[in-house]
Amino acid sequence: MANYGFLIDQSKCIGCHACSTACKSENQVPLGVYRTWVKYVEAGTYPNVRRYFQVTRCNHCANPPCVRICPVTAMYQRSDGIVEFDPSICIGCKSCMQACPYDAVYLDPETNAAAKCTFCAHRLEVGLEPACVVVCPEHAILAGDMDDPASELSQKLAVSPATVLKPEQGTGPKLFYINGNDWSLHPTASSASETYLWAEKISEQNVSAYERGTLDLPVLRSKSGALIRTPQEQGYPPNGPIQVGGRVSEHMVQTAYNAQHKIQWHWQLPTYLVTKSIAGGLFMLLSLGAGLGLFPFDSLTFLVAGFTAMVFMLLTVFLLILDLSQPSRFLNILRHPQWKSWVARGAFIMVLFTAIAGLWWLVELGAYLGILPAGLAATARPIAGWITFPFALGVVVYTAFLLGQAEGRDMWQSSLLPFQLLSQSFLVGSAAFIALDIFASFPPALVNYLQIAFIGSLLINLVLTLAGKTMPFATEVALLASREMTHGRYRNHFWWGGIGLGHAVPLALFFAAPLNILIALTSIAGLFLYEYAFSMAPQRIPNS
Repeated sequence: MANYGFLIDQSKCIGCHACSTACKSENQVPLGVYRTWVKYVEAGTYPNVRRYFQVTRCNHCANPPCVRICPVTAMYQRSDGIVEFDPSICIGCKSCMQACPYDAVYLDPETNAAAKCTFCAHRLEVGLEPACVVVCPEHAILAGDMDDPASELSQKLAVSPATVLKPEQGTGPKLFYINGNDWSLHPTASSASETYLWAEKISEQNVSAYERGTLDLPVLRSKSGALIRTPQEQGYPPNGPIQVGGRVSEHMVQTAYNAQHKIQWHWQLPTYLVTKSIAGGLFMLLSLGAGLGLFPFDSLTFLVAGFTAMVFMLLTVFLLILDLSQPSRFLNILRHPQWKSWVARGAFIMVLFTAIAGLWWLVELGAYLGILPAGLAATARPIAGWITFPFALGVVVYTAFLLGQAEGRDMWQSSLLPFQLLSQSFLVGSAAFIALDIFASFPPALVNYLQIAFIGSLLINLVLTLAGKTMPFATEVALLASREMTHGRYRNHFWWGGIGLGHAVPLALFFAAPLNILIALTSIAGLFLYEYAFSMAPQRIPNS
């Protein structure tokens, strides 16, 4: 059985983009997205400057994280080692894009499904080489069977020192570089210029403002929706100097041309983290109260809190479906789950939790309305509490394991994350529960229980949040993402939002003037701002 791989001799590459063009033509890749692209890195000080080229694409890893995280086996690995995808079953969850450490997977703007380099498998099956190999004028790209000692690829690898991208990720990449330049091989080694060779980079903020009609920029889009250059965005005067690549002054190292990869997970992710934390937190508090007898339990209290939790759980499901680029295929997760994926596992955990918690709520409703004997509800309550608790816990913490599979975002690979999500859930769950006292007068024992849970979880979460930003990071990418979160563009979300609004303000309100609604609102708003920074910062760090 074959074991296919690529070899690229960087000393031969002339940056002609023939491979990129051939790939687009052969695979009908839309404008604005790329399966193969050529990265330019300039190094040196004028006039001694050199430009390095690097051909970048899917690495067809031996241990592909995109395959593990895909919930519906749309991404799969063939027996010959090629990592393929099936766009017809893809639900557009974009998890594979977060799992890829090489930015090799993109969302096709025409099919709304994931796509990437397929090694031109359709050509291999009829005895042809990949399109990029055929058109390279310098024979800089080789493709072949790595297990065949007679193949040109194997012979070249046997005598030439080769490197791979990010070997520390453990993915086993099968895209090898001869004479690869460190500046281009390591995405964070060279800074990206705000002006590329033929176009200015377009900020997402300016594009969003233009689309809202609050910014007058000549933003143009191609047929596929790709953004086209906007010369005035950088603030150049209409008759000012024209700069083509590089900087006006001398420079050391910078990326002069690269494919721009979009951020795929936006406000839906932090919102969903908050809503499911409230739903899970409320039921964990109810379950502990019922199972341990921590407070006098009455059906009205449960009905109010349980109904609120169910509303937030339904909102969570709505947000998850809304974030899919193929929402009509959502049920593929339940019909054809890929059990290694925590996306699929999480979907089943949420379904089971909703069913079990909903059944418990219906029993309590029946007892409250006199349809069922009150004694039955009282007897079933502790049993229902202990059965519901692990599923509520699973709803809260499974995201930590899902983000752990997103191996392209190293900051999310934190062993503290499950405990942090748990403390966040108790924090906003108890805050929401306290606020519900407006609708149902809670007994003093329950209020005391909720206050202890709120203060305890707030302090524990504050410690975990700060500890997570001061402990050593396993990789440079994780460190850069953390700095982006605490000292970069998301610092206000983190400090003023997560720490200030989410912790300091609720704590002050709790002791100074126990205004339950304000405590709940500030806690929830602060958590959203923190989760927004936590979700967005790692996606800002380049992987290619």
